[in-house]
Amino acid sequence: MNLNKAKAYCRTLPGATEDIKWESNLVFSVGDKMFAAMDADDHAKAISFKVDDDRFLELTDRAGIVPAPYLARARWVMVQDLAKLPDAEARALLKRSHELVFAKLTKKLQREIEGAA
Repeated sequence: MNLNKAKAYCRTLPGATEDIKWESNLVFSVGDKMFAAMDADDHAKAISFKVDDDRFLELTDRAGIVPAPYLARARWVMVQDLAKLPDAEARALLKRSHELVFAKLTKKLQREIEGAA
């Protein structure tokens, strides 16, 4: 998957918003909580996102996937070249990141997002 496809997919997830943080990072959020981040540069290849605790070590053992700088303690990984992941796997990982973050939102906010979708 390339980053343009990843961006387009993130935009389709319920309640997803995007903005620029830290001057040069494109961040996708749900309920103001981040679920994916990448360099806003069009030539960037890396993307970071949250993963399940039990998948963190499994994924970071793979070549090209490392603990995300500054966010590894929250179980975020960085895929250094998203093009090396099959589209289906990349979509599944991004969807799961969205689900993990969505689950931490208040029930009220979850209902609001679900109602808007």
